[in-house]
Amino acid sequence: MYISLAHGFARHMLWCMDTAFPDGTETEKTTGWRGSRALWLDAARRALLESGLEAVKIQPLASQLNLSRTSFYWFFKDRQALLDALLDDWEARNTGAFVLARDAYAETIAEAILNLIAVFYDPHLFDPELDFAVRAWGQGTGAVKARVTAADAARLDAIRAMFQRFGFGPDDADVRARTVYLTQIGYISMQVREDMATRLLRVPGYVTAFTGTSPTESELARFHARLKPRN
Repeated sequence: MYISLAHGFARHMLWCMDTAFPDGTETEKTTGWRGSRALWLDAARRALLESGLEAVKIQPLASQLNLSRTSFYWFFKDRQALLDALLDDWEARNTGAFVLARDAYAETIAEAILNLIAVFYDPHLFDPELDFAVRAWGQGTGAVKARVTAADAARLDAIRAMFQRFGFGPDDADVRARTVYLTQIGYISMQVREDMATRLLRVPGYVTAFTGTSPTESELARFHARLKPRN
């Protein structure tokens, strides 16, 4: 407890020194809003996507946000804590999307796979650019690579469970799950750029290739309805 209080006091003193004029008055930056955890995290995510890991540093982010450097410490202990939060956010969002798709209502395996494909097409649910950036990050950091490997395993488990739910045997479900997932990761890794109309035309064929059955017109209609722009 005493250590925690001392740390909090020291952090407060650093903030005061960073934001005061020689006569003791505060600078304009700190008399108002200090930002928010979400704001700092969003800025870090944009920096990672646009410029890579080296751009995710406290001072440059503070300058971009027009906030004092020490405002950062109200929300994160240090840069590593920010990086950990970025990974937590990526995991909750991108891997969590597979769990949502696994548990979504579906009467057939074709509809279940359409639920999963809809996740890949909805940036609110799955961010392919963030996935690519984290994978690149993991190439140089063992701990991050381990998290990427664990995420891949969790996502495959979710797809495998989807197939098994509809009566596919363990081995068949495993091969089909890998076919679905590695196809999508290939799109991300190769940074394939296609217009939405082209992607949508291929969807029925993908579903047939992945499941061995073709989606019905009503299933495709529900799929297309999910992709309508959000208000």
